[in-house]
Amino acid sequence: MNTNSGREEISRDAPPIGFVPMPTIEYRAHRKTMKSTVEPGHPVIIPVPIPIPVPLLTGPRVLMWKQDPAVSEIGIRRAFIPSYVASGPRDARIKMEGVASVNKNSLGDFIEVPNSEAFDSVHAFTVVRQTLTMYQRALGGIALPWQWNTPTNADPLSVFPRAGVTQNAFYSRTQKALKFFYFTPANKPTVYTCRSFDIVAHECGHAVLDALKPNWLLANNPPQTGGLHEAFGDLTAIFLALSQMDQVEAVIAQTKANLHDKTFLADVAEQFGLALGRPNGLRNADNDLRLSEVGNEVHAISQVFTGAVYDILADIFMSERQWLRKDDARILYEAGQYVCSLVLRACIQAPDSGATFAHVVNKMLQITVADNKPVSYRNFIRNRFTLREVVVSPTPLAEDMATMTELAPAILDEPGAMQNRHTCCGTMQLDEYLGMDDMLQSQIDELKKSLRKGAIRDSSDKPYSQLS
Repeated sequence: MNTNSGREEISRDAPPIGFVPMPTIEYRAHRKTMKSTVEPGHPVIIPVPIPIPVPLLTGPRVLMWKQDPAVSEIGIRRAFIPSYVASGPRDARIKMEGVASVNKNSLGDFIEVPNSEAFDSVHAFTVVRQTLTMYQRALGGIALPWQWNTPTNADPLSVFPRAGVTQNAFYSRTQKALKFFYFTPANKPTVYTCRSFDIVAHECGHAVLDALKPNWLLANNPPQTGGLHEAFGDLTAIFLALSQMDQVEAVIAQTKANLHDKTFLADVAEQFGLALGRPNGLRNADNDLRLSEVGNEVHAISQVFTGAVYDILADIFMSERQWLRKDDARILYEAGQYVCSLVLRACIQAPDSGATFAHVVNKMLQITVADNKPVSYRNFIRNRFTLREVVVSPTPLAEDMATMTELAPAILDEPGAMQNRHTCCGTMQLDEYLGMDDMLQSQIDELKKSLRKGAIRDSSDKPYSQLS
């Protein structure tokens, strides 16, 4: 007897009422692979996108002073080095010496107790690496050698963060090294020069420029050539600060986007300067010095060039500023990157010996033309260096500068003028750059000459060289 009363018999395997069928695993895989949609008569296959590979992170995080220790608003922060660094720390270009090797932690990072010996080593390594990387980026990624590097010599730069007790730091070509010292002022804490972002960058700047222009460090050049080397060191510290967005943002906030307001950016080595009783660090880039005011003292001369470049940086920043469309920090970062590249390339193109400020200024002008920069950039360069008595403008400063105008120097060093390096950093005072090695060799040569000629004789009239 049919108990369904005309209704279709329900299978025992039928799903319960309200069941929503779900696609099988195989079907979902098929749909994911095909990703197909069908238009009338035209099936369209949407390809599966190729996954983006996850980058292999080989670089370490570090803990470092992001500015001079006296700049409390920046202080100690973490940073990332985007290249392989071995324990030491060391890489193919830089190695730490004179202190215990620092090992990476379980995460591959160098996070050390602030102001310990290990921390100082990591900090100094990081600033040197950042400086070298900054200048290589400015040249489009070209590997910059150290002065002694050749196709068969790839020796790295040795960095000594605690080289001994004295009020100085230096770069030595013959030692292939940067050495940073420490000292304890009366009634003040010990000052470690390796902890200063500015000092480490400055000395590394000497090393970079020495590789590009090895004759510029020699004391037989005119005083302005020595001034260019010291200015390059100070500007390196400024450019490196402006290559790091946290520092750029701090400058904008501190100065309300006015680079001529009081700022840590313009002051070089504040802690060292305070230890010596100076309110603005060892030097201040935001100055108004002219060539006629500085004589032959190399650090004083350098501030004329540094000050003009700092003014040009501020001029470019203000001319490009569009705060309604772009963040001020972004504009300042871009201005810093360009001026860094501009100064570096101008130094490379300047004469290999006896370079003057005017030589570099004219190269800067030519490069801005080649870079298709606005005429205002040339005006800034001409005007600032004219006001500082470096060059002479053939036209009023209110007029636009002509494209290919060569500016004559306003003040040149007197013929035979000697550099005064007495108050310079340790680099400029090393015997290897002062010609002392040549003087010693000349004395040895004179002795050999005297012995060969038999100029010295005893009572028997025998030459001294023949006496037993």
